[in-house]
Amino acid sequence: MSDGKKGGGFYITTPIYYVNDVPHIGHAYTTIACDALARWHRMMGDSTRFLTGTDEHGQKIQQAAEKRGMTPIQLCDEVVVNIRRLWPLLEISNDDFIRTTEERHAKVVRHFFKTLLDKGDIYKGNYEGWYCLPCEAYFPDAQTGEAKTCPDCGRPLSRMSEESYFFRLSDYQEKLIRHYEEHPDAIMPKARYNEVMSFIRGGLQDLSVSRTTLKWGIPVPGDDRHVVYVWLDALINYASAVGYPESGGLWETYWPDVRHMVGKDIIRFHAVIWPAILMAMGMNPPVRVFAHGWWTVEGEKMSKSKGNVVDPFEMIEVYGADAFRYFLLREVPFGNDGDFSELGMAHRVNSDLANDLGNLLNRTLQMIEKYRGGRLPDGACLLRAREIDRAVAQAARQIIDRMDRDMDDFALDSALKTLWTLISSGNKYIDETAPWKLGKPGNDPDERLDIVLRTLWEVLRLTAIILYPFMPATAGRIWEQLGLKAEAPDIGAVKLPDWEWGRGNDAIDVKKGEVLFPRIDMPKWVEEKALRDAAKKPGAEMAESGPGGAPDAKKFSQIEIEDFKKLEIRVARIERVETIEKAAKLYKLHVDLGSEKRVIVSGIREHFKEEDLVGKKILVLCNLKPAKFRGIESNGMLLAAEAEDDGKEIISLATVSGDFPAGSLIS
Repeated sequence: MSDGKKGGGFYITTPIYYVNDVPHIGHAYTTIACDALARWHRMMGDSTRFLTGTDEHGQKIQQAAEKRGMTPIQLCDEVVVNIRRLWPLLEISNDDFIRTTEERHAKVVRHFFKTLLDKGDIYKGNYEGWYCLPCEAYFPDAQTGEAKTCPDCGRPLSRMSEESYFFRLSDYQEKLIRHYEEHPDAIMPKARYNEVMSFIRGGLQDLSVSRTTLKWGIPVPGDDRHVVYVWLDALINYASAVGYPESGGLWETYWPDVRHMVGKDIIRFHAVIWPAILMAMGMNPPVRVFAHGWWTVEGEKMSKSKGNVVDPFEMIEVYGADAFRYFLLREVPFGNDGDFSELGMAHRVNSDLANDLGNLLNRTLQMIEKYRGGRLPDGACLLRAREIDRAVAQAARQIIDRMDRDMDDFALDSALKTLWTLISSGNKYIDETAPWKLGKPGNDPDERLDIVLRTLWEVLRLTAIILYPFMPATAGRIWEQLGLKAEAPDIGAVKLPDWEWGRGNDAIDVKKGEVLFPRIDMPKWVEEKALRDAAKKPGAEMAESGPGGAPDAKKFSQIEIEDFKKLEIRVARIERVETIEKAAKLYKLHVDLGSEKRVIVSGIREHFKEEDLVGKKILVLCNLKPAKFRGIESNGMLLAAEAEDDGKEIISLATVSGDFPAGSLIS
């Protein structure tokens, strides 16, 4: 192996997923990839640990819960159900699922923080800087640009100042550079390595690791006015889930071989901040941080308003989990951005899964049934194998080595391509040996057909074993049809190092079953997909049928009438509009509310010209708590409808028909 040793420990983690939305293709992609790696290493005999979980602290969770009239933990408990429900449907074999709201995690976070504080690697100070609420991160001026937008998500930043604890990240700049120069495979793919090294060499600043502006988090030990910064809290899950720092904990086995799979948007947290913290704790940095790419859908960014968000639950229902797993891992070089096309997946089902894999199994078992009554020819017949038969066996052994190298490099797409060369060689071997001719009476005096059938069965036996990490249910079905359940009831327990071409198996009866992947009828598929797409369009009825077949109303979070009465929404007339220096998205609106005049700061500058706004009557939420933007106090919030049109955000300001005077109450 290039980054570990066979028979050793292998610890693979997904990022922990933020509980602010339903699971989507990004969650599925990362977790499926980690699952394939975990299953491969178990099959190779490595002691393996596979972790996933949820990130449940932070300002976004606190605010989302407040809006819904819930406590943060109630919101977390509700949202986490969907994530935990998806993993079994995708056949995910994680050994643990950690939530950052668990005490076992909070205990370790406190240990990390106190240890670093006692060592002097964490100190108290004051922080002022540009803060991104969606990313829950501060950014230095050098990264924000003139528009002061988030370098990660592109949203406007807010200027904030607060007392904070800081981690001495700057002290670890040279140590990180030396570590990565000595371990160039510690960050993959190469483009991400170059990105991280450039970032580190550009200079590291000490990191704010606490917040006083929220309460939903883990209190700082000895200073409960502060909570631990959500990203520091989240990163520590990788250690808390394996029992660090307890003597005899799982971490003693697995930590030396920890690997993180992440999206490329969070590579700096995992390849800069996290390794520096581990160095400060006296722990080894991750063996590898691999950052995969993002998915678009048929060339476009996914958008709820467009109705093109890929729903893993839907893909499983329509195609099955294994076909979905195969497509995601096979379609693009792992680490690159990918474009999801449902048409492409349908074609892969027909070509790769039905034609190549399905036909090889079906043809082989049909011939064993037809010519040998369903009884597998004795492995001893392979002693009479010819050059063409031995070439198949030799190629199979080489394929194992190539796939093992691919998996060590996290090149999952390449591993699948390598596996498919074995399947293709089996189909080609059938064409070259023409067993249907050998099966005719008098055409097989040397029992040549036994050798051919046994060789094909051996190809399929190996295919099932090495397919298992990628498509576990399909591999199990092949295993059963090959008659191997009596030898090994669970294919997942089979170890690839124990595999041997032509070993024994004198009394095996094959059990041909249903077709693995029925061909998709493409004209019918087009019609069905059109109906599904139409149902996803904005405004389409997506609710389940209610009593008597009538559709239920779309379900939103329900509130009481008294909650609505708390909102003071009034008609306001825009009297004057000012631009705000160095704020490309903000306008300063002077509005007349009849009985008073107010200033409202609004991020609509990209959508409206000043002259289009002056004199316009709009709806304003008047009893919203004032907030400061660029030093200007904003008193109120205008109401608007937001949508996307062909990838572009569009906004329409809410107003009323008729000549209502400024100050009119909306009820």
